[in-house]
Amino acid sequence: MSQPRSTARTTAQRHRVRQELATAAMHLFSTKGYEATTVDEIAAAAGVARRTFFRHFRSKEEAIFPDHDDTLVRVQAVLDSAEQGEHPLDTVCRGITEVLRMYAESPEVSVERYRLTREVPALREHEIASVARYDRLFTRYLLGHFDEAAHRAGDDDPLLAEVAASAVVAAHNHVLRRWLRAGGKGDVEAQLNHAFDVIRETFGTGMGVGRTEPAAKAAPAVRESRAGGVVVAVARTDASPAEVLRAIEKALETDEPPTGA
Repeated sequence: MSQPRSTARTTAQRHRVRQELATAAMHLFSTKGYEATTVDEIAAAAGVARRTFFRHFRSKEEAIFPDHDDTLVRVQAVLDSAEQGEHPLDTVCRGITEVLRMYAESPEVSVERYRLTREVPALREHEIASVARYDRLFTRYLLGHFDEAAHRAGDDDPLLAEVAASAVVAAHNHVLRRWLRAGGKGDVEAQLNHAFDVIRETFGTGMGVGRTEPAAKAAPAVRESRAGGVVVAVARTDASPAEVLRAIEKALETDEPPTGA
């Protein structure tokens, strides 16, 4: 029992120090300027030693983003614990909601950080790099469910998976920026859920439909037969128009002229 309590205390202390360093960094960047502020000044303002600063952050620009690492862990946990029947696109939407909640927990801090990232290119570049980690995580997750190696004609799931992952991140960023520009006012999670509905309607309805078997074992999308010069094609409901057309063209190419022609 003592070990879990000790771990919890250590985690809480780490979180507190990181938040204090972030608060000190944002205050100094705002009042003194980013370029003029040193790591030593940030550490002193937070009441810790320089070496303590570097135990938590690798650079001064990283200091105003104290929660991305922990949030990435929470997002990964959402993906890992998804129920088998949940559509993977819904899982990804739940995952990125954790990122939004990180910002929404402290609206004033998030708004100030947004202002700083608009003014300081180094902070903006660090923010972009942080967002890219989520994009890669969601893309890997979706592609893991729609394996590109199993691609076959008429199956665009790998393409949809990669595009959908980027769309989820873009939707989150769009909603978050709009909320930050409004001073952190309004129900930002409801706005994000609306954006998810748009993404599901655009990408989710076709992704994975009718593919309950591996492609190598699945029945042919289209069966064709010939009788008396007539080609008959029977298609599964998930067969694409291109698959149907290719099957008919193949049948016509190999079909022998009827007797007497």
